Amino acid sequence: MSERNNSGLAGVVVGQSAIASVESSGNGLSYRGYDILELAEQANFEEIAYLLIHGRLPTEVELRDYQSDLMRHRNLPEALKTVLEQLPPETQPMDVLRTGCSALGCLEPESDQRTVTSIADRLLASFASMLLYWHHFHVNGQRIETMSDETSVAGHFLSLLKQETPDELTRRAMDVSLILYAEHELNASTFAARVVASTLSDTYSAMTAAIGALRGPLHGGANEAAMDMIARYATVEDAERGMHEALSNKQLIMGFGHRVYKQGDPRSPIIKAWSNKLAVATNKTRLFEVSERIEQVMMREKGLFPNLDFYSASTYHSCGIPTAFFTPLFVIARCTGWAAHIIEQRENNKLIRPLAEYTGPTPRSYIPIERRH
Repeated sequence: MSERNNSGLAGVVVGQSAIASVESSGNGLSYRGYDILELAEQANFEEIAYLLIHGRLPTEVELRDYQSDLMRHRNLPEALKTVLEQLPPETQPMDVLRTGCSALGCLEPESDQRTVTSIADRLLASFASMLLYWHHFHVNGQRIETMSDETSVAGHFLSLLKQETPDELTRRAMDVSLILYAEHELNASTFAARVVASTLSDTYSAMTAAIGALRGPLHGGANEAAMDMIARYATVEDAERGMHEALSNKQLIMGFGHRVYKQGDPRSPIIKAWSNKLAVATNKTRLFEVSERIEQVMMREKGLFPNLDFYSASTYHSCGIPTAFFTPLFVIARCTGWAAHIIEQRENNKLIRPLAEYTGPTPRSYIPIERRH
């Protein structure tokens, strides 16, 4: 292996970006210079979406107009509803969003009038509508109305899912979660989006590629895998025993460690606090307590910190969200970051085409088929 070879592009700088700063020391994460701790505490998700896509925080009037625009974009074309109805009920929810995104690109293609910014707004507003229209049609036999009076993306998702007005604590927990998932520099899905954008393909194709990358359990699917693991344990004692057994069998424990952060994911304490708030408010503390015990075992035995995905699992569960919808929520949040990167890629575009180190056979001559044995 040559010195130029960096497996998985680890440590390789492939470009410049002004969107997010990820500190490998684990001391922080910022969106366009704003610290994630401050944003999660004081901002709402629509402010962050505007910040990422437009490059600055909106004024009060701009934010109100932006939220109104998103509300107007929640409806689905009848042709898209037909596509969603034709998908099997056992379809993986991430595949629903991947298909919905691609289909919308056929129905409302990119043009000089329909720009990447307007497409990003359309997808941000309608991803929840796509997923939950499909869900209710197949689970309840119901063609739901995809518009709602909720001003926030988080509230819209919850109101469509439960077909009722969400409580403020759950709505805010969801809002903070979307902020934390909105952007994270050149992760796998964002890089996939930029690679596609660098070919001068359309926004929908870049978004669809990103969804496909996020679908994998080593990227966005980790929160679902973490929930499946946490749910197995009835008590903290069960979790202690189960984790020791899993570690002794060298099983991969999802939700711990991070490709970039070595001293802890700065987003994890934020979502952990929300997981605890929801557990206390609902008087259902088992999952949080089990999660904490798993965290303690992983720190003690492996020196690994939880990443954002780990406590997002118990947070989403406390919000009444089915496990299969955890990663689609990631899509709803991250499509803002993907859009920002597509815009940035186009501003100073160069086709992304890395090299590979050849490890195959040395040069050899072709052998006619009648002489092969």
